[in-house]
Amino acid sequence: MDQSRDYDILEMPIQALAAYWLSIKKLTDAKKGKACVEEEVAHTTEPFIAHLLDTGLCSGLAEPLVRKLAEVKRDVLLSDYHRKIDLMRLALYAIASGENTRVTLVRMLSKFAVPPLSEEQCLDLARGVMTALEEPGADLAALVDVDHKMRLDQLLVKLLFYSTYARHKSIKSLGKFLPHVTSPYFAEGLSLAVDNFEPDFLTHHLASIRDETIYETKQKMDMSMEMCLAIRNKLLYDDIHTIARSYMP
Repeated sequence: MDQSRDYDILEMPIQALAAYWLSIKKLTDAKKGKACVEEEVAHTTEPFIAHLLDTGLCSGLAEPLVRKLAEVKRDVLLSDYHRKIDLMRLALYAIASGENTRVTLVRMLSKFAVPPLSEEQCLDLARGVMTALEEPGADLAALVDVDHKMRLDQLLVKLLFYSTYARHKSIKSLGKFLPHVTSPYFAEGLSLAVDNFEPDFLTHHLASIRDETIYETKQKMDMSMEMCLAIRNKLLYDDIHTIARSYMP
């Protein structure tokens, strides 16, 4: 097993995810107990995988409830991922189009029933990032990274910073931040904006990637749920492998 357990279900290929659950099957068969799974939960940062391990293989909950909770967790996480990716899309459109920063912020805050920060807080914190970048020895990786794993308030501030920086400096100048961006989605969109792609093309392209990402992630989550329940029910390794193959082209 990978000792880091730092998986990301959005970016993990479905084949690698299937191999992970098959390794869990081998682990539980070899050690004959849930102690090994509890250790895996303690070291797993991926929220959906950790949830399945905990509720499906460590708890005493009945299977129908385990399945229901897995579906709820799936929908909660997918909604969160969709919103974060869409916030990135709005920010990238703003960068490419030179949109007014206040307009961009209003667009982004409209994605929330109750925004995590006020307009004034967002603007002040984004300006704070701009100021911090001018200081000697500024930590670029910490200041300009964008990632779907961030808290929503942190993500809002980072995205507003990018929009502000593009208006006050230039779109081309954002290229130097690309090596420090963790999110492949945001990195691709930022690269296209720096290369002067049309804003309308950019926003439609990124919407397509967003939708495909969410669809594929749902498939991976559903496969994980079925494989986890199969491990719980002590199905044979080959039968669990068959379940995995059903989710692959």
